[in-house]
Order: sequence, then C-alpha cells, then structure tokens
Amino acid sequence: MDSLKVALLQLKPGESIEENLQKGLTACRQAKEMGADIALFPEMWSVGYQIPEDIEELKKTAVSAESGFVRAYQALAKELDMAVALTFLESWEPLPRNTMVLIDRYGHNVLTYAKVHTCDFGEECRLTPGNGFHVADLDTAKGIVKTGAMICYDREFPESARILMLKGAELILTPNACPMEINRISQLRARAYENMLGIATVNYPAGHPDCNGHSTAFDGIAYKPELPASRDTMLLDAGEKEGIYLADFPMDEIREYRSREVHGNAYRRPDLYGILTKDCVQEPFVRADYRWKKNGEVR
Repeated sequence: MDSLKVALLQLKPGESIEENLQKGLTACRQAKEMGADIALFPEMWSVGYQIPEDIEELKKTAVSAESGFVRAYQALAKELDMAVALTFLESWEPLPRNTMVLIDRYGHNVLTYAKVHTCDFGEECRLTPGNGFHVADLDTAKGIVKTGAMICYDREFPESARILMLKGAELILTPNACPMEINRISQLRARAYENMLGIATVNYPAGHPDCNGHSTAFDGIAYKPELPASRDTMLLDAGEKEGIYLADFPMDEIREYRSREVHGNAYRRPDLYGILTKDCVQEPFVRADYRWKKNGEVR
C-alpha cells in the first residue's frame, strides 16, 4: 500500500439532521471524486455538535446506530467503494453518546467508538462516556489498515493514542469540535510522533461556534535516512475555510519506519508504569464535577 487518502470533511453543519444527512452524502461523493479512500466527519456531525440543556430535547435529537441516518451512509460507502467515518449523537441509556462508526467499503460497521474522555466540565456532562478504545482491520480499496479512533478531548490524554498503538493501530481518525490552536495541534503532532502512526483530525470550519477549522494530518515519520535532521510530520493543515481536504498517508513508509525506529512499543518499561492505573485524584487536580468512582463507575 503506497498511500492512503483520507478526506477531511471540514464542513459547516446545517439546521437539522436531514440537512446534515444530505450535505454529508454530497461531501462523500465529492471526496470519492477527489480520490479518497476514507471520508472523515467532524465531531457529532448529525447535530453539528449541539448538546441541548433539556435532557428530553437532547434525547430526541439522538439517533441509533441502526437509524436511517447511519444506514444512508452505509449504502453510500458500498456504492462508492469508500470507507466512511461517520459521527453522530447516538441514542443510549441513560444518556446519549458522542459516537463515531467506521463503515468499510462494503457498507459494514467495523468499529463503533464512543468518546471516552467526555468534557464533563462543560456540555458533555449530559452524555454517557464510552468504555474503551478499539482498533479494527479496515478493508479499503488500497488494502487493510489497522484503524482506531479518538474524539476531540481524547487527544489531550497520551493514554488514548498509546492504547490504540498497543492494540495495533497504524492510523487514528480524530473527529473534533473546538478551536485548534498551536498547543492542541502540537498534541496531535506528539501523539503521532511518539506512537509512530498516522493521525487524521477534522474540525468544523471558522464560522461554526467555538471552531476555527485547521483540520490536520500527521504521518508520524520524524526521521528519514536521506535527511540530515528530523522533519515536521505534518502532512496538511487545512486552514479556516470550509472545504474537503485530502491527506495522503504514505502507509508503506509508515510501516517500514515502525519496523526500525525507537518509539512506539520498542523500548517501553510497563513494569514501572503501575501508577498510571491508580484510581486516585489528588490536589491540585481535584474537581467538583469529576463524575467517576472507583472501578470506572459513573456517579
């Protein structure tokens, strides 16, 4: 697999789920015409990342993984012979989830991921968090790619990408909905560098509240034999404007690099990392809105 093309759908959402459905379908067709192997949507595309305060209204705007909204993209993925990473507010109990489903080129859901690190200091305190990170063998027209997902705030925890790498991920898809400034973009650069994998992130464009575009892609390849020093692993920064931006991941190069370089899981010492799984929060990090008890139970 010489290269894998991921279309970053940096789109402004409409006023309804139906409008977002139609705009998203059109964007997927355009992505295919551009040569995309995967089309990636920004965070909670079905509702344009709107989280009503009223719980009943929130539940009414959620759709299931078997809904017509999702099925329409499954049918299109099969028609186009292109994978689609679709995001939506998912019906769930007791509260909806912030979810991405990865649909392969045959129209099958091969991965369902719900955001683990919900922004409980804000609107996402009204959502059910996910319970784990998953990797799937994604069948693309270019071949199989081991693919995982994290959503927005997940990227701020090194553990998210690290777990995906340990589960075999070569590519991480990252839907987003927040201002992408130098520090957040640097986090993605670091996650790609330290795990030696590709990361594709797509945000809403400027003009959508609290978003500014700057969808990015990183290939994780810091060193090349023909270069005298390290290189910037960024493949693409889309800027602020609405559009479809194509990131070309050199998968053969990424795989060869992972087979010889020093990062990832090559020289880790997990026997010394026990404190990372201690269920304890101490000052100065204690927060009143933290909603976890021991063993991962939600309050």
